[in-house]
Amino acid sequence: MATIAEKMVESLKVLQALQDDKTCVVLKGTNEISRTHLNRLLKSGYLQEVMKGWYISSRPGAEGDTTVWYTSYWYFVAKYATERFGNEWCLTPEQSLDIHSGKSTIPVQSIIRSPHGNNNMIKLMYGTSLFDLKADVPAEITKHPLYGVNMYSLAEGLVYASPSYFQTEEVAARTCLSMVKDASDLIRILSEKGASLRAGRIVGAFRNIGNDKIADAIMQFMKRLGYNVVEEDPFSHTPAIPITYQISPYATRLRLMWENMRKTVLSLFPKAPGMNADIEGYLKSVDERYTEDAYHSLSIEGYKVSPELIAKVGAGDWKPESEDKEQKNALVARGYYQAFQEVKRTILEILKGKNPGEAIEESHGNWYFEMWSPFIVANILKPSDLVGYRTGQVYIRGSLHIPLPPTAVNDAMDVLFDLLKNEPSPAVRAVLGHFFFVFVHPYMDGNGRMGRFILNTMLASGGYNWTVIPVDRRNEYMQALEKASVEGDISDFTRVIASLLR
Repeated sequence: MATIAEKMVESLKVLQALQDDKTCVVLKGTNEISRTHLNRLLKSGYLQEVMKGWYISSRPGAEGDTTVWYTSYWYFVAKYATERFGNEWCLTPEQSLDIHSGKSTIPVQSIIRSPHGNNNMIKLMYGTSLFDLKADVPAEITKHPLYGVNMYSLAEGLVYASPSYFQTEEVAARTCLSMVKDASDLIRILSEKGASLRAGRIVGAFRNIGNDKIADAIMQFMKRLGYNVVEEDPFSHTPAIPITYQISPYATRLRLMWENMRKTVLSLFPKAPGMNADIEGYLKSVDERYTEDAYHSLSIEGYKVSPELIAKVGAGDWKPESEDKEQKNALVARGYYQAFQEVKRTILEILKGKNPGEAIEESHGNWYFEMWSPFIVANILKPSDLVGYRTGQVYIRGSLHIPLPPTAVNDAMDVLFDLLKNEPSPAVRAVLGHFFFVFVHPYMDGNGRMGRFILNTMLASGGYNWTVIPVDRRNEYMQALEKASVEGDISDFTRVIASLLR
């Protein structure tokens, strides 16, 4: 007779086979797994129940952790809707545009359109829900290449999105407009439906972002068909610079977010005192804050470090091959010390006149390498592990925000450094430099520490003192980052940083 452990191994092999075949495991009852294996995996924590009869893969001890659910969310929506409605379902035009635009926030509620919908709300995990709206679906449905959700095409989503969407989700709307290469798909949809009112709104939207070519093409074609099209700008304001065609949505999204957020930072953050002429004195003041900064920055990320440990590794009294080899906290503390020295070198270059954005672009890879090099010495990481940005998807525990896919990271970082290089305000460079870095999350680990290093490097470029974010304000700090990531509101984060200046 098989032992309990052997039975568990058998069930895990079944789950592994399902995981090998799918990006994310979503199960409906016993369609793909026996009742015995299902109950065993559920009891041991390798599956979680989303709703009656529906399950997602998990890990033991993850109960109460939203990350597993948010990771599985869109895969669940796709499978659930397909099980109920076949292929006769679709997200709304608005939620389709959100996804087209690269918006990665998990919505509190997703709306599924289907002719077979019942206009019912289905409660899911952690306060999320689905609403199955009885409504027609477009003739041509676009399927997301990763999640498998059915969406409106980019053109049809723009045509059928509500007028209010262009104001409540202006970043997403403008990003989607920037992805349209020519007017042909829009003209086909508008002319087939005789949608003169919608045509006027789309013409006004393209005119707003500075794309007169597409606006004129739509207007002229509709007029040739005899429609009376009245141009109407659906946005509440015009962007400062024209928005040009982009294949990837992420570059446009980041630039629009920066433009919107910088106004808030400028209105809330104290004016920069100006570059410090006493370079030696400024660097000495940075050194004086090292122990305090390391303690709080590492504690924010959950490491158990003490001022004594920080002083020990900072003084070089640390040998990874001996008693501290297995102590991750010591490795991390030593890495922080080494990275801190690299950050000071970058600050020195800035104080001597180098463009702050260029300085960070050239040196942030060195910071990151030094942060993790003790793990190389201890034979935990290989040097190749520290080359470049992440190549896999990363998730932030407890956050509705899902960082950019790995294929978008390089382009996004190029945009971030371009924004930093061309931003005249040190306050904006500091606050948004930190926020955008963790928003993109270019590395698998250490993004928070890197973001705080960027914050202080950019503060130095304006003559502000090195600023420590204390661990006892961690919740406030993290909630402010979440609000900025999910709602696009940078005000709380700006206030948190401003309140810590001294």
